[in-house]
Amino acid sequence: MSSSKLRLGRVSLPNNIYSITTVTAGRAPLFALPENAEALIEVLQDCELAGISQNLAWVVMPDHLHWLLQLQSGSLGACLQRLKSRSARSIGGAGSIWQTGYHDHAIRQDESLRGVANYLLHNPVRAGLCEQPQDYPYAWSRWGWQL
Repeated sequence: MSSSKLRLGRVSLPNNIYSITTVTAGRAPLFALPENAEALIEVLQDCELAGISQNLAWVVMPDHLHWLLQLQSGSLGACLQRLKSRSARSIGGAGSIWQTGYHDHAIRQDESLRGVANYLLHNPVRAGLCEQPQDYPYAWSRWGWQL
């Protein structure tokens, strides 16, 4: 689906909570390298320090990112643009390292944030990268591992 069709009906509002998935260009496993995964984590933390987002959980998979966040300021698109451009510069990729679009899901009031975080944190287990979520070095949750 083209990125313009992904944007149809998309609304980003400060204080809303979103689950984001964004994928590397060509699904290249850039974040299998520890230094690249750590660079992306620094950018995630920078978004929070800059007052753009409040991080609730994230999982850096080899070729994509799952991010549960509360938007603090600006638009979701601007937040993702900052994440993608800063991480690409940090990694030193020639050109864009990310696919152009991203998938977002606005979390409804009746959804469990801890349940969504738990689902995200289990992605490395489902992918066979570890046996327990807490064994995966590139995942984090505001609630720790006791979800």
